[in-house]
This record gives sequence, structure tokens and C-alpha cells, in this order.
Amino acid sequence: MFRPYYYFDRGCAAYLFGCGTHGVGAVVDARADDVGEYLTFAADKGLRLTHVIDTHIHADHRSGGPELACRAGAQYCVHESADVAIPFAPLQDEGTINLGNTRIKVLHTPGHSPESVCLLVTDLKRGTDPWFVLTGDTLFVGAVGRPDLPGRVRENARQLYASLHEKLLALPDDVEVYPGHFSGSVCGTGLSGKPSSTMAFEKRWNPMLSLGREEFVEAASDVPPKPIEMEQILAFNRGQRELAAQR
Repeated sequence: MFRPYYYFDRGCAAYLFGCGTHGVGAVVDARADDVGEYLTFAADKGLRLTHVIDTHIHADHRSGGPELACRAGAQYCVHESADVAIPFAPLQDEGTINLGNTRIKVLHTPGHSPESVCLLVTDLKRGTDPWFVLTGDTLFVGAVGRPDLPGRVRENARQLYASLHEKLLALPDDVEVYPGHFSGSVCGTGLSGKPSSTMAFEKRWNPMLSLGREEFVEAASDVPPKPIEMEQILAFNRGQRELAAQR
């Protein structure tokens, strides 16, 4: 079972998926204003949400991850390096999450942010080869994530280049790509309006993936203005609610 949620106000995407046979599922990159919808859909499909995952600490919208996890009785998961004051289940590189016949493999892909991860998903009823990858803000259709939000833009751009080439470009061509954003987002430059792709298409047509490292660093450092209310949103998503309310 796989259900994308597309939010056109800021070009965001969230995903609900899982194993219908065993009735267990997960939500990735939940939005705070749609928590009830995820719960309703899961209940209608007979899914018990066991994991709520943020691919990174979002800077452009408020995450519904912690609230959804609390209401669903699920684990709230982010990478172990995340700087948050919210209790969470730490994700580790190469770690796995089992949802019945659905398996998630965690790929730590720093660059957009230190804690960024991608999630490689396999449907064991189809076979043992991966089906799709949720790329968060690491790889978009036609673009890549911006590396400047945490500061140290060129250092982060080099990390992003390594994450793309060592982790994502090593995936099979037929793996489907579902990013965290599409056109309308300020989390990257040149994002396509098409919200999904394949690794083969991105390898062939994404202009950022054909650049050498230093060319990539220069191109990735050319970014749009930072998201509106970024510091307030980051404070909320890190669990610093008093600080978020003051700003």
C-alpha cells in the first residue's frame, strides 16, 4: 500500500505506506496540519501506524511527526545525529525497519542537513529487489537539495555530492524516486513540477548529477532566499516550542 500526499502551497510531499497483509504502516515527512487525515486513511485501510519518520528536521514547514506518532502509538524516528529535544527512536545508516512484507533500509545522506536520510523500500511480495526510494531533501526530480541552511555551504555541498554519488547513484536504474519536494519549494533550485521519477531518468537528465565535485559545489551553492520563518519553524520541529512561539 502506497499513498503520496502532495501539498502545493510549498511544494511538499508526505508518504503513507505499508503492508496490507499484516496491517502495519509508516508515514514519512508528515505535515502538522494533516495529522488527522493520515490517521483516518490508515484506519480506513486497516493499517496500524508503527513508525513515523522525518527524513530530516524540516526548515520550511511544521512537522506533524511527533504529534502523529503520539496519537498513533507509533515510534517517532529521525537519524541518530538529529539535534532535537523531542524523544525519538534513532535511525542508523544501513539500519532496517520491517513492516510486515515491507522493508525499509535507512541510507544516511548528509548534505542538505547533517541528519538527512533517504529510505529505500522493498516489497517482499514482489521480490527482494528494492521498489522505491524516498529521497527527502537529498535528491529531487531534476535538482538536488540546497546545502546552505545549516551554514558551511561549501562543506555541506561536498557532503551532498558524496551522498548522491556513493549512496543514491549506486541504486539500480529501475528504483522509483519519490522526493520530499517538487516545484514550488525553496528547498532547492530548478525542481521539476513532476513529483516522482526513477533513478535511470535522474542519472540521464538531472543536470546536477553529471557535474564533477567542484562544479557541483559551485552550482549547489547558488541558492534561493531561505524559507520564510525558517528559524521559528526549525525551533518548533526541534521541540523548542517556547522559542518557536517567541519568534
